[in-house]
Amino acid sequence: MAWPTGDELFTEVYKITEVCDGMLYEVQGKLTSRSEDVDGSLIGANASAEGGDEGSEASTVSGVDIVLNSKLQETSAYNKKAYQLYIKSYMKAVKAKLEEQKSSRVQAFMAGAPAAVKMILANLDKYQFFTGESMNCDGAIGLLDYREDGVTPYMVFFKDGIEIEKY
Repeated sequence: MAWPTGDELFTEVYKITEVCDGMLYEVQGKLTSRSEDVDGSLIGANASAEGGDEGSEASTVSGVDIVLNSKLQETSAYNKKAYQLYIKSYMKAVKAKLEEQKSSRVQAFMAGAPAAVKMILANLDKYQFFTGESMNCDGAIGLLDYREDGVTPYMVFFKDGIEIEKY
């Protein structure tokens, strides 16, 4: 769950790896296609009483499973200057949250965040940017990229901006 928005960005069903000295979560996804047919019987329709199916068209949605399952919303791409403005504000908010809730984590966060930001900035032009379902850009922004094979997607999130809920 993203802080401060409460949006679900990903779940434990994905392979999650800590990278950049534990500063970032890297969440591996996969490309998927799914049908978005509506089964009329689930909403009380009766095809035999209503003259049969009139050939309703199946709609298919394709994309990265993490994005589709968590209803992430693509936001406009950031240039270096815009991302630096966003990340400065976001890091300040995360630090304040840590000071309030996990004071033992503040020092590690402050020491490791610059390297994580540097790594992101070095690859900024490769990423697609996603917010949670609420589309609140003050919260965590997920960064989508693909592995060297060009078909395996993964997303990057700042670990300290995420609260993992165990079910």
